[in-house]
Amino acid sequence: MKPYAFGVDVGGTSVKIGFFDTEGTLKEKWEIPTRREDFGEKILPDIAASLKGFLEEKGLGLSDLEGVGLDVPGAVLEGGIVNRCANLGWGIKPVAEELSRLLDGLPVRVANDANAAALGEVRYAGGKNIVMVTLGTGVGGGVIVNGKIASGAFGAGGEIGHIPVCPEETATCGCGKKGCLEQYASATGILRLAKKKLRESDTPSILRQEKNLTTRAVLDAAKAGDALASELLKEVCEILGRALAGVACVVDPEAFIIGGGVSKAGQILTETISRYYKKYAFHASRDTEFRLATLGNDAGMYGAVHLILE
Repeated sequence: MKPYAFGVDVGGTSVKIGFFDTEGTLKEKWEIPTRREDFGEKILPDIAASLKGFLEEKGLGLSDLEGVGLDVPGAVLEGGIVNRCANLGWGIKPVAEELSRLLDGLPVRVANDANAAALGEVRYAGGKNIVMVTLGTGVGGGVIVNGKIASGAFGAGGEIGHIPVCPEETATCGCGKKGCLEQYASATGILRLAKKKLRESDTPSILRQEKNLTTRAVLDAAKAGDALASELLKEVCEILGRALAGVACVVDPEAFIIGGGVSKAGQILTETISRYYKKYAFHASRDTEFRLATLGNDAGMYGAVHLILE
């Protein structure tokens, strides 16, 4: 095995790049902007140029690399073909092939970002069967079964944010459906529900003093015991706990790992989700552990590089 590899996490705003040794240790990391204009045509050339520039600066070459692992916010088919990635402007795109060509044939492996983050958490914290739940702007999911990413036949394995949870919903999700989990348990969803509850109830709340309400303010208020925010958090966690009970009937994980910006609420979040999960879970999987993610924004890079190292 060559001494080094790159793990690349492609987001809608920035591309996070990690330089690893082949023991899986992160040596250096940096970011470049994600240039999404022209249907994202500049993204892969920008990544290739950044990798080559870094290697030149360090006195290294492509021959010192085992390869590049890369994750993207979209479904990925076998062979590293991205099956539409709206946040990047991509349709059906052979990402592994194109980036490999830009890097003189260097091996490239590609995965969905949430699945890569789940793999990173497993490799860092241990475990073989886990489901990672990323509560950010949307709700992402990554499924690891027997130590391997379960991406499914069409690259959509782990898209738990689009589990239908409320058929009565009238607002439309970003995916085009109505009533998706993402509309309730994401940072965006929590803020939407908080504003609705403030409009439609007269429950006293410190949130009524906020001029520019944020999800963080809602979660902080819940942690402080605010009645309206606490009620909202329970409602969100019940929806999420019920959805994850369904996921457990299919995957039967040893743990659900909660990450993303909403996870900064800490134990009040995991404990409340777990309580409702136990209410709805099948008896054999009722004791599944809930824990917070440990790698933060680096999880995608760690998982991406392991696509190559393994």
